[in-house]
Amino acid sequence: MKKTTLKLIAMLAVLAIAFTMTSCKGGGKKAKTGGEAANVEAGVPGVETKTFTVEGVTFKMVKVEGGTYTMGATAEQGATEPQANERPAHEVTVGDFWIGETEVTQALWEAVTGFNPSYTRWPECPVDKVSWKDCKSFLETLNELTGLEFRLPAEAEWEYAARGGKFSKGYKYAGSDNIEEVAWLVTNAEEKSHPVASKKPNELGLYDMSGNVYEWCEDKYLMYDGSEPQYSQKMLKSDIKREFHIERGGCWNYGPTMCRVSYRHAGNYTHMYAYDGMRLAMSVKAE
Repeated sequence: MKKTTLKLIAMLAVLAIAFTMTSCKGGGKKAKTGGEAANVEAGVPGVETKTFTVEGVTFKMVKVEGGTYTMGATAEQGATEPQANERPAHEVTVGDFWIGETEVTQALWEAVTGFNPSYTRWPECPVDKVSWKDCKSFLETLNELTGLEFRLPAEAEWEYAARGGKFSKGYKYAGSDNIEEVAWLVTNAEEKSHPVASKKPNELGLYDMSGNVYEWCEDKYLMYDGSEPQYSQKMLKSDIKREFHIERGGCWNYGPTMCRVSYRHAGNYTHMYAYDGMRLAMSVKAE
């Protein structure tokens, strides 16, 4: 009788531990990916990667071989979805650069800054609620710690990488024409971000370039002809200096249109919403 009771207590303890580990994963609900936090192996031949460790947190950068591509509202983006700021489609040439395999995680942000500002709280989720200005401060500290020159990607670099660089297959989204394969968005995210690299990567082995959180770029927001866009009164009231910067990739709170590789979003350089994050970049000469 005594042995039976002890066995029952042990079984209940194991079940309690298993339940706790599952329920806290990914901000309270388990993601519907069948292996939520485990990376889907990209296995891209000929693509160089480098692993970095900062304050005990490891992350990977992917080398993107530069080239010339058509940026903006290309044919696969559809006839009606592209907005005025995605036109005209135009040729752009970018040099070689490095870009983060994933968005910057909360674990890395906290290791560098000492705090976690995010709405969705889980170390392997992308950091969120960070402004363009916050990202620049983060980069300054990161570069002091590493002696390297990490930066935000240029918008043209970001789109080239999202399209798959020289390996591009002409997808509408980053890595697929099926949005559910590659992105956490309003239809599947359950109102929160999810651990990075829990969806399929794109042709370069980059994760979450469609969906999860928006990613700040270095560039100020201008039309493709170099002119200033027509700002709404709401935007003008938020910052009279018109210091708006580009965000790319869509997020967990929006639909497929915003997750297209050519979609452009403008954000006030100080605003920080629950879907604003970042991805690291680095020039080849700054390795």
